[in-house]
Amino acid sequence: MRRLLVIIATLYSIAAAAQTPYLEQLLCNRQVQHANVGVYIKNLNTGKVIEAYRSNNVVPPASTIKLLTTATALEIYGSGHRFETVLEYSGYISNGVLNGNLYIKGYGDPTLGNLKDGTGFMKQWTNAVKEAGISKIEGGVVADISFFDGNALNPAWLWEDAGNYYAPGIFALSYLDNTMNIVLRSGAAGSVAEVLYTVPEVPNLQIENHIRCTQTEEDGAYVSGGPYHNFRYLTGSVPSNRGTFGVKGDIPNPGLLLAMHFTDALRKNGIETRDAAAYRSENDLIPRQRIYTHRSDTLGAIVSETNMRSVNLYAESIYRTFAQRISVPCTLNNSENFVRNFWRQRGVDLSSAIIKDGCGLAPQDAMSAETFVQLLTYMSRSREFEAFYKSLPVSGESGTLRGFLAGGVLKGRVHAKSGTISGTKNYAGYIDMPNGERWAFAILINSATGKTRNIGPAIEKYLTDVYRANEQH
Repeated sequence: MRRLLVIIATLYSIAAAAQTPYLEQLLCNRQVQHANVGVYIKNLNTGKVIEAYRSNNVVPPASTIKLLTTATALEIYGSGHRFETVLEYSGYISNGVLNGNLYIKGYGDPTLGNLKDGTGFMKQWTNAVKEAGISKIEGGVVADISFFDGNALNPAWLWEDAGNYYAPGIFALSYLDNTMNIVLRSGAAGSVAEVLYTVPEVPNLQIENHIRCTQTEEDGAYVSGGPYHNFRYLTGSVPSNRGTFGVKGDIPNPGLLLAMHFTDALRKNGIETRDAAAYRSENDLIPRQRIYTHRSDTLGAIVSETNMRSVNLYAESIYRTFAQRISVPCTLNNSENFVRNFWRQRGVDLSSAIIKDGCGLAPQDAMSAETFVQLLTYMSRSREFEAFYKSLPVSGESGTLRGFLAGGVLKGRVHAKSGTISGTKNYAGYIDMPNGERWAFAILINSATGKTRNIGPAIEKYLTDVYRANEQH
């Protein structure tokens, strides 16, 4: 009977919370009134439900699903974990000659050669080859990407996104953030923009360019193309007579490009290779000897970059590594199965969720506001909470929340992840109250008819109103 009374009281509190005038104002906002909305706000200190509306309805989470990915990573690996990339060789070394191949074996580090750390590791790698007694290679440098399966492009992603920098191929070896900048020159209105060069240069890359210069103020250029294929298709329009500009796309085969660049680095240091750089997507089972292990920055730092800047490459690469807990090579199905089982054992209900990736690009992804709050509640008690909490953008101060709630009482009080696609604006995270209490919240607004940029102010007003109504309690 007591349990029944608790359930009834909880349902009553949820129903009561749904009747607040602040929620009604949000739902009646002309930008939101026809949208699919889910709201759940819970006081983590008292367990009280502050607000709830359609909290069990699933909607596309967009980038807020990165909370699930990064929380999982911190829980299973720990914030001090470092991803490894290994140099190893096949064959044997005799009189300074490696009779075999030199391999770069990737294990899912998404940060190798990124803008933050650069390519200084090449010197360390070259020194390691010299210290192994290798002065010549009767073979070549081979990028081994077999730790992940060959499904570099998530089949749940839209084909129109493939080839863009925000939807790169996902490989066991990432390099230079898997991103290239295609530099073009804008000309007269009606002309086709001229392709000048790419950074980095990708050997044998073919570009078919249909970007038109028009009398517009917006950059509407897009890159299309699949992983492994050295062909990129440029479409869209850019402002006319603006000089040079860049369009970011993905590197078709980052592991191969890494092998090419390392081959060049070896040759500049007097270590010749007989064969051209290559890559392998399957393990050849030939015995190898390890000569060097490169370790990434800490997972805590990578998670912070992932959530602060909403980096799809990092989130998706990390998500793929979860599958190794089931089997190798890592597959998307095994990543999903692991995530579901992991959180089910910890009381976070993902039974209604649709999980197709780890970054939120898949339009089929769907989660409820209550599921997000369950996850946030669990993490608030985790020993990895500090790393998780600090990875989240802060309202009015940092990351993707720098402009959110920047001018009001909630500046600096919200640590949350945002998720934005056309017609969708989501936020999930924590609110720190003046009395020391902490709330977990999720506000998911999908299929709004207004412009996405206009949904944010409605959410800002709602959160501010709820905060002010409760700040003295």
